[in-house]
Amino acid sequence: MKSNEMKMLMPLDIQMFANRVQYGLNNVHYAVLTRAADGSITYGKPVRIPGAVSITTSPTGGANNFYADNGIYYARNANTGYEGTLSIALIPEQFKIDVLGERIVNGMLAEFSDAKSNDIALLYEIEGDEEQDRLAYYDVTVARPNNNANTTGDTIEISPNELAITVKPRTSDKAIKAISNKTLDPDVFANFFTSVQEPVPTPTP
Repeated sequence: MKSNEMKMLMPLDIQMFANRVQYGLNNVHYAVLTRAADGSITYGKPVRIPGAVSITTSPTGGANNFYADNGIYYARNANTGYEGTLSIALIPEQFKIDVLGERIVNGMLAEFSDAKSNDIALLYEIEGDEEQDRLAYYDVTVARPNNNANTTGDTIEISPNELAITVKPRTSDKAIKAISNKTLDPDVFANFFTSVQEPVPTPTP
């Protein structure tokens, strides 16, 4: 058995997961996803989204129960990914171009009905009482945001922009998400926002 396969099969020490609580969202990045004709997926260089406020995702795909003998005879929970919301202070123009398919025309950033949007990998970091966790969703569809504007009163109230996101299993290998921290692998953690880190073993010669 190859060394990388041994590493995957070894049980993880419970001390590797030292955080008791998590808080704080930071370092949100997106990487544009490209699908080849054979179904394989590659990613562009991650780009930081400044002004991250919150990210919330809820699992999709419920329980499938088969009933027999007056009860649940067989049960299986389908995992189809997540749905949720990414809130940011202001959507960057480059994000609108790269992901939502808007185009600069005649000195304006314009939206067209035939715009081709791009799926992305979504990367971010959460603080913890012991160490940061860095998370990746590998196949994310982003919906067009609502447009909100409010008049200014006695105080200025800032409303973040909200993006509805759908996280899907990758068709190539069913990967949905992965978590990294310094204890699991310092190198993967250090390079997490340099390129999309794949949840597959590195081939050995």
